[in-house]
Amino acid sequence: MTSQTSKLARRLLPTLILASVFAASPACISALPTGTPTALGANPSPTVPYASDDPNGELWSANSDITPEAQRGKYGATVLGPHNVPLELQNPSLLALPTTDHGDVPNAKWPFSLSHNRLQTGGWARQQNVNNLPIAKGLAGVDMRLEPGAIRELHWHNTAEWAYVLKGSTQITTVTAEGQNYVATVPQGSLWYFPSGQPHSLQATDDDPEGSEFLLVFDNGNFNEDSTFLFTDWLAHVPKEVLAKNFHTDQSAFDRIPSEQLYIFPGPIPADNQQPPMSPQGTTPLPYTFDFASVKPTQYAGGTVKIADSRNFEVAKDIAVAEVTVEPGSMRELHWHPSEDEWTYFLEGSARITLFAAAGNARTFDYQAGDVAYVPASYGHYIENTGNSTLRLLEILKTDVFRDISLNQWLALTPPELVKAHLQLSDETIGKLSRTKPVVVAPQ
Repeated sequence: MTSQTSKLARRLLPTLILASVFAASPACISALPTGTPTALGANPSPTVPYASDDPNGELWSANSDITPEAQRGKYGATVLGPHNVPLELQNPSLLALPTTDHGDVPNAKWPFSLSHNRLQTGGWARQQNVNNLPIAKGLAGVDMRLEPGAIRELHWHNTAEWAYVLKGSTQITTVTAEGQNYVATVPQGSLWYFPSGQPHSLQATDDDPEGSEFLLVFDNGNFNEDSTFLFTDWLAHVPKEVLAKNFHTDQSAFDRIPSEQLYIFPGPIPADNQQPPMSPQGTTPLPYTFDFASVKPTQYAGGTVKIADSRNFEVAKDIAVAEVTVEPGSMRELHWHPSEDEWTYFLEGSARITLFAAAGNARTFDYQAGDVAYVPASYGHYIENTGNSTLRLLEILKTDVFRDISLNQWLALTPPELVKAHLQLSDETIGKLSRTKPVVVAPQ
């Protein structure tokens, strides 16, 4: 054997020995740790480790009789300093977050109970905007309450106004730029809408002896309820000589106008059949209210959905809504809204949402009735019922037509081999994907 041949044999010997070991002991292949990158075996292996199977359910609820701790499995430790137990019971996913949470996602929860409340004779109002929820750049909300007969004075905004009546009924009035007028009473569970700049008023009826409470949503996160264009505020800052000239009357006619804004104030109970003055221009061709309460919801495996947008509520060109119910153990499926921010209000029950913000950033939040959730456009998310009763919520989008993209449907309508290449799913699992949107998924 030549020297050169001998050197080659020595270099090949380890490879030949390793090959003979694997040939004699196929079990050695399966003994490799799961997820180990290797070229061995018939099936392709991931280029990264498999996702963790760590349990990540909620560890307690708002009604649990425990002292919550910042611990999940082997991670975290007890809280040694003072802590707000009632608040931590409401937010298990913040104190003991799922191991799937990662990176940095801004706060996406705001309870109206933490908002500053403006108390007036006849009612109150509290708001949420970018000042208390900075992620909410596209939409803002107001929770308003009026006693029977109380009036939210004649006013207008530089944003559109959309409303959902939470309790009682509210009579609304408006006049368009063309001089057409409209008056209607909106019952519980139904809607009204005013375009940006269109003047209007709101007044509680006595259909409910306690009056009315309603949710207002505006299509700008910077909206400020305290910066509304108010009728009385304007007149208080116009010289009375100018008022007399404008209305062709004597200046003394304005001796008793308010010196400042009224905002919310007591008034007479409006008539059930209230009619506006006869306008030479007629009434509005389209209604500014929508009987959403009478819309029959679509039933899905885990709950129901009904939608109001410009397809059935034609004047609502900037805001759309889905009223969703989710039964215990069920969830609003994994989805996203392509270009629309989502402002969600929880009417009943408890829930959790994980926001996926791309680049490995994800964060989970817990919600109760009266809370606001905010989901920026294209953020992947789900809404899971974490309680023992029906979850009911409003998904409100800044858009004319309600749209979402279902993760399940997307995968079902994508070539199976492409899906397998990403997730290494079996043919059986691929076959269970739904080519129609599940929307609200029932528990297995």
